[in-house]
Amino acid sequence: MKPITFFDHLEDLDSESKYLVHKAKEATAHAYAPYSKFCVGAALILENGTVVTGANVENAAYPLCMCAERVALYAAASLHPNEKIVKLAVVAHKKNHKDLTPATCCGACRQVLVEFEARQNKSFEMIMLGPENKWIKCPSAGSLLPFSFSKESLDG
Repeated sequence: MKPITFFDHLEDLDSESKYLVHKAKEATAHAYAPYSKFCVGAALILENGTVVTGANVENAAYPLCMCAERVALYAAASLHPNEKIVKLAVVAHKKNHKDLTPATCCGACRQVLVEFEARQNKSFEMIMLGPENKWIKCPSAGSLLPFSFSKESLDG
């Protein structure tokens, strides 16, 4: 498996990754984040070239919130059930700020991402802005959650 790679600048990424980061940033405009003021956007590209985006949606009862990654994943599964995900980008910024802030996928999203890879029997790349404002390119969701809970965990 390819290693996780780090990039100092967005311009150092491949064109498809930069495009998905741009689409994810656009998606942050649709975030509903009145409590945290933390706007997250996700964009994924399917094998047929379709781009699906999602934004985080908060709720006064915090456990009912939904992360941007899962919004995009569930929309893709609902609208394009037979298409495989190739790559996903996630970005965030604080409300009324233009600059992106480091934000990687939460544990719940990592678990869901791994399950999507298992469902499609193929991994997909992930792009995120990590600590120290370094861009992270992961070869798979599984590389973010190496000991995930899986269908095999239930057998036995």
